[in-house]
Amino acid sequence: MKELESLHFDPAAVPTPCYIVDEARLRRNLELLQMVQQRSGAKILLAQKAFSMYRTYPMIRKYLAGSTASGLYEAKLAREEMGGEVHIYSPAYKPEEFDEILRISDHIVFNSCAQWKRYRDQVQACSRKISCGLRINPEYAETETDLYNPCFTGSRLGTTLANLEEDALEGLDGLHFHTMCEQNSDTLERTLRVVEEKFGKYLSRMQWVNFGGGHHITRPDYDVELLIRLCQDFAEKYHVQVYLEPGEAVALHAGYLVTQVLDFVHNGLDIAIVDASAACHMPDVLEMPYRPEILGAGQPGELAYTYRLGAPTCLAGDVIGDYSFAAPLQIGDRLVFCDMAIYSMVKNNTFNGMPLPAILLAHADGRVETVRQFGYADFKMRL
Repeated sequence: MKELESLHFDPAAVPTPCYIVDEARLRRNLELLQMVQQRSGAKILLAQKAFSMYRTYPMIRKYLAGSTASGLYEAKLAREEMGGEVHIYSPAYKPEEFDEILRISDHIVFNSCAQWKRYRDQVQACSRKISCGLRINPEYAETETDLYNPCFTGSRLGTTLANLEEDALEGLDGLHFHTMCEQNSDTLERTLRVVEEKFGKYLSRMQWVNFGGGHHITRPDYDVELLIRLCQDFAEKYHVQVYLEPGEAVALHAGYLVTQVLDFVHNGLDIAIVDASAACHMPDVLEMPYRPEILGAGQPGELAYTYRLGAPTCLAGDVIGDYSFAAPLQIGDRLVFCDMAIYSMVKNNTFNGMPLPAILLAHADGRVETVRQFGYADFKMRL
């Protein structure tokens, strides 16, 4: 159970629902990632698919080498707001977008040999230097849920060894693999053994190798020393530049979602209706699924008063979870959900006409800046 004293803002003084990113906690993550870069020699990129709050990009670019995109729009955001190296990977590129991708990207990773051969002449005719690579699929991962497993049987992500055309590697500078999800460096160690076993003969031909994302580097129990050693050893063995592209690790434990209690219903148990929605504002709660922590709350039955928290949408399953509290909840009470910077703002939606949460930044000096507020027009313009 996390306590409210750890907050750097007053929940009663902010609008609800709202996301709040804690600048001090974000900087602490970035300092650790910068240390990993300096000691390991690896370059670390922000994976924007997890965290794209570009108001913080000027701070992030002081610590990281750049960012990585999953498509044209993220790449444009990276070029416009972040700077540094701009990497892009997509399972397939649209021909009508590729000229613009060439103008703004420093690294382009292709998903298949066929995609590389389709665009190779266009890349090589470009007036600016672009480093290209191929995403490989080592067919090994320790992620149990297929939804988040890039290497499950039938995955569309990456080229397996059986489908690698050796002549297609001509002109490529690097290899990229992504096999992990919220995992420690011991998983990376086992993954590297498989990558070397299957693709070892190609590694020394490359200038760089990207170890992908899913590295939970800023988690308290993460083995940073092992990660540093793995990066150093791999780079020395194959004479390549190693890249890491974590998303969650950049903003892990650095954000919150504040909501307030609107009403109560009793149906076999006490149910509190809040002005936040799992489906709209924290969709991973339903997709993964998982139960986010609330500051000052406990597991069901741990404290004196237990409630099921649900949204004001018409979706019957729009339930955030069951929580216990030391005192009865009251209408208007503020609840603070933890770890809501990642995969929240980037995935939220306006289903059922739910308003999007405001975006706030809690500065280290105590100021709370309103970065963005949303209204009816933001709902309407999407339709």
